[in-house]
Formats: sequence, C-alpha cells, structure tokens
Amino acid sequence: MLSDIDISRRAELQPIEAVAQQFGILPSELIAYGAYKAKVSLDIKQRLADNRDGKLVIVTAVTPTPFGEGKTVTSIGLTQGLQAIGQRACACIRQPSMGPVFGIKGGAAGGGLAQVVPMESLNLHLTGDIHAVTSAHNLAAAAIDARLYHEHRLGAEAFAVQSGLTPLNIDASRIAWRRVVDQNERSLRHIRVGLGANVPNALGNGPEHDSGFDISAASELMAILALSRDLQDMRQRIGRIVLAHNTAGEVITAEDLGVAGAMTVIMSEAIAPTLMQTLSGAPCLIHAGPFANIAHGNSSIIADDIALKLADIVVTEGGFGSDMGFEKYCNIKARQAGKTPDAAVIVVTVKALKSHAEACQSDTSESAKLAAGFDNLRWHINNVAQYGVPVVVAINRFQSDTLEELTWLREQVMAQGVFGCEVCDAFTQGSQGAQALAEVVVQATEAPNQFRFLYPLEQSIETKLMTIAEAGYGASGIQLSAKAQAQLVHLKRHGFEHLPICVAKTPLSISHDPKLKGVPKGFELPISELKVSAGAGFITALVGQVMTMPGLGIRPGYLNIDINQHNEIVGLA
Repeated sequence: MLSDIDISRRAELQPIEAVAQQFGILPSELIAYGAYKAKVSLDIKQRLADNRDGKLVIVTAVTPTPFGEGKTVTSIGLTQGLQAIGQRACACIRQPSMGPVFGIKGGAAGGGLAQVVPMESLNLHLTGDIHAVTSAHNLAAAAIDARLYHEHRLGAEAFAVQSGLTPLNIDASRIAWRRVVDQNERSLRHIRVGLGANVPNALGNGPEHDSGFDISAASELMAILALSRDLQDMRQRIGRIVLAHNTAGEVITAEDLGVAGAMTVIMSEAIAPTLMQTLSGAPCLIHAGPFANIAHGNSSIIADDIALKLADIVVTEGGFGSDMGFEKYCNIKARQAGKTPDAAVIVVTVKALKSHAEACQSDTSESAKLAAGFDNLRWHINNVAQYGVPVVVAINRFQSDTLEELTWLREQVMAQGVFGCEVCDAFTQGSQGAQALAEVVVQATEAPNQFRFLYPLEQSIETKLMTIAEAGYGASGIQLSAKAQAQLVHLKRHGFEHLPICVAKTPLSISHDPKLKGVPKGFELPISELKVSAGAGFITALVGQVMTMPGLGIRPGYLNIDINQHNEIVGLA
C-alpha cells in the first residue's frame, strides 16, 4: 500500500461546506479555515436543542504494545462502515499533540484507508486550539510571577496603595501552576525561575522559586476545554483553577489573581470544534487533546453534543487501554456530560496479544503465545463489562495474521459472553472492510444497557482511590506517599472531597509498572501525589514514575519528517 500521507494526498476531498451541508450544519454555522476544515459555531447548539440524541459508541483497546493496536484506524473505519450501511455517522476524536507527532509516532489521523483527511492539517496546528491553550496557560504563569515580584518588591501595604489591588501574599514555595509547551522536552521538567533577583543592580526578576514545564496536553486548561459545555461554562471553570497558595495556606485561584477573563479570551475561539472528513466523506469533529495517561483522555463534550444531535451513531474513543481513557470517560466525562455510552468496542490485534505473552519462551509456538496473551484481552472485556454496556470486540487484522489465528481468537472472544466480535479490515479496505463490524455495533447500541459508575462521588477520596485500584486495575490496595497523605488532608480541608479521580499512570501496563505485562496481580498502587484540578472538576492522582512532560527517544519521529523537492510534507506516517 501507499503510505498514509500519500493516500491522504491522493484522495478526492469534498469542500468542507459540502460535508457540513450533508451532515446538517448550516453555512452560517461554519467558520472556514481553508477548503477542508472549518470551526463549527456553538450557535448550532441552540438550533439543535430539540433534536433527539443519537447513540454513542466509545472505542477502547487492550493494553498498548509497540506494534500499535489501531484504535483510531478502527474508530474512523467504523464510522466509514456505519456510513456505508446507511447510518448517519460521525466520529469525534482528539486533536493530536505535536509532542507525540514529532517524538513517537509521526501522526494520529488513523491510517491506510481509514483516515481523517487531509492528515497533515490534523497533525500540524489544525485551527490553533493547542496554541491557544498554551498561550492562556503561560499567561497565568506570568501573572503569578509578576504579582509575586511586585508584592515582594513593594511590600503589601505599598502594593495595595499603588495598584489598588488586594495583596495575595503568594507563598513562592507553594505555586501550583507550572508552564507548558507542546513538545516533548525532558530538560524542562524541573527548572528554577527568577534567577538573578538577588544580584546587585540587576533588573528585577522576582523571587527565585522552583517551577517546571508540562506538555500542553496535560494543562488543566486542555481538560477544561474538553469538559466545558459552552463559553460561559469555560469562563467559570477557568476562574476556579487553583494557581497557588498564600502564606496562610489558603488557595489562590485564577479569579483571585484577576487573570481568568483574559485566559478565557485567548481560548474563546478554541471553544468551537473543528469539522473535517474521513476518506469516505464522513464527518469528523476534532476537539481538545488531553492525554489519557496524565489527563482524562477524551475529546470534548461540546463535539459529542453537536454530533449526537445530527447523527444516528457517534463514534468516539478513549485514549490507550480500557483502564485509561475508557475508565475516565465513564467516571469523569460521562458524569459531566450527562451522556453514557450505548456500546463499547475493544480493539485488539493478534500481534498485541502475542506480545503480552511475557511468560512464554522465545521458542514457544505462535499459537501458544496467542493463547497466553489472551488473558490481557479477557481482562479488558471484563473491565468494560463491569460498567454495564454491551461489549463488541474488533480484531484489527494485520497481513501477518493467519486464518487459523483469527478463527481461534474470535471463538475465544465469543466464549467470554460479549455482544459480538468481528474482524476489521478498515486499514486495507476502508468502509467495506468495516461493514460487518458496523452491523454488529448498530445491534449493540439497541441492546439493553445498565450503565453504572465505578464509584459514587460521595465516597471519601481514599475509598475512591481504593476502588479504582482494586476494581479498575486489579490491585490489592494502595500506598500513599507522605506527600500524598499531606495533600489528602489539604484537599479535604478545602472541600474537594466530592470530586472524581483522574489517575495519571503508565499506559503500558494495567498496573503502575510498565514492565508488568499481561494481567498483573498482587501489586499495590503507589500514589506519589494528589493534585486538584478544580476547574476541570477532578483530583489527579499521580502514580508510580509517571511524567507530565514526556521526553524524546533515541530515534525521535522528527527524524523522518521533512519537505521534499515538490514542497510536500513527508514522513508523517
């Protein structure tokens, strides 16, 4: 086959206005960004308010492996397959961060004949939402240090007189708001700012203090963008962000600092989702990009709301395996959206299961490896099923898969009591290769659904953490570091105990340890830190050695990306 970018470049695309019109979006509700992408005005929500909601399908997967499971390929392929069998379908996915694009995988638009196109636009900048998040986030960081500097320089009384503002008495050692950048950069994880403040005759740089950078996708603003219902909701959420603490230990919010309004203004256009198309011309709404290992890992509520009013079936995906994005969809996003999934699709490959057969020796037969690795898929099936939604398994076919392997795998899957299981050939056959999967998914959305949350919000923070560890990961318990224990007391004192939990951990294992493959048992979940995201509406629990700023590998993806002699981008897939 051609490369993904060559397939994208040779596709005959419809003008985005035509895609919108076929989907039911009016020309007045579009803000075009060139010929093939456009923002959708939130005015559409009022017009569609009385429309009946369609069905929502969330796509998840087994534990990720180096081979890739093809979750986005399956999501886009399923959308195309649904369209091919006469369903009004729409995909809702996240905007790729340039960190992974240039650092790891080179693209996140699907692949083969199941892509969002043009894929260069999706992977590079799109309509600037991530840049808006980055700029608004760093404005708050600058505002904190500026306020710290002026209050420290003048003293509280003189500051109040000269500025007309109430002193905040920021504790420089308890600033919670770091900076962000949309690249993988490990050298910025821990930095010290304000250097030179104590040098005689130096320009004022502010009191020195520790800080650092996260990747933009990990910003609380990205989570707020994904979870807001409209611009006013986003404004209120930004105001609740906890930026720092004062010398008395009380929280200082973006509202207290007076920066929330300006931050919202910077993000005022980012609140609208971006419309693109798949290779078959099916609509796709792209909005927000929170990672699932360090954030909640799902695209926006706004995009889902619009799509559900226009489509029979909306296909969205949760990042990484079902222990990550799917769990967070159910326990965080679904609560705030008021919409639970009508069915779930678990993506698996033969290669992935073989890679989970860690106990097998290198000379063990391929069939034995497949059988040993099946435990990981069984765990994910049971994990999704405990939420009460119909489960469909999609076997994403690779060319190296044998008919015997696929037949055996399908039989084993059906023996687990799932609603259905189909082989998906969307990568090589596009819409046609996903029609059988689409037929089963339609039936699953019409089946009985007894959705249930993993835990009630009324439980204590410790109990919610324990439930996620035990019921969500299969752990035997939790371990709270001394720092996390102190933060737990602080969270309770400030009234944050009612919030759901967003666990930040490795995506490479169901556990906290990326070396533990398959289905780990008997481990305790080590919680190193607890942080409140008051605007997003959850508490983040950092587990193990998880990093909120990735680093570049020894052979980063950017080595393959360039401009050729025809001024075309190459190497994005």
